[in-house]
Amino acid sequence: MDNFYIEATATSPEVDFRFDQHLLSMKGESYPENAAAFYAPIVQQLRAFLDAKEGATITANIALAYFNSSSTKMLFSIFDALDQSAEAGNRIEVNWYYEEEDETIFEFGEELKADFTSIIFNDHPVTT
Repeated sequence: MDNFYIEATATSPEVDFRFDQHLLSMKGESYPENAAAFYAPIVQQLRAFLDAKEGATITANIALAYFNSSSTKMLFSIFDALDQSAEAGNRIEVNWYYEEEDETIFEFGEELKADFTSIIFNDHPVTT
């Protein structure tokens, strides 16, 4: 499967899925005009990759400084795919990066950790 890359814009995050390395990265801010349209190919590529894996270790590095409510819904779709893959026998490890003083992003990470219990979740506070 080919790697998948979307360059960051002012309103959308960089998406760098290096499928050959089992490394998924998203960073930046997410408030695209149409979050469903932006994230649909991302979720599609992710699900296709995860469906083809068995007993694999996959790392996701997520460093989103801001995301709006429509992006939140799409992030839940991504985490749902990761969680289902973990339940199917893959080892999914998420590194959640957030500004040390940003309670909102930290709390969203805590919510993800509580909702998607099959994922190994690591908090990474970042100081500026």
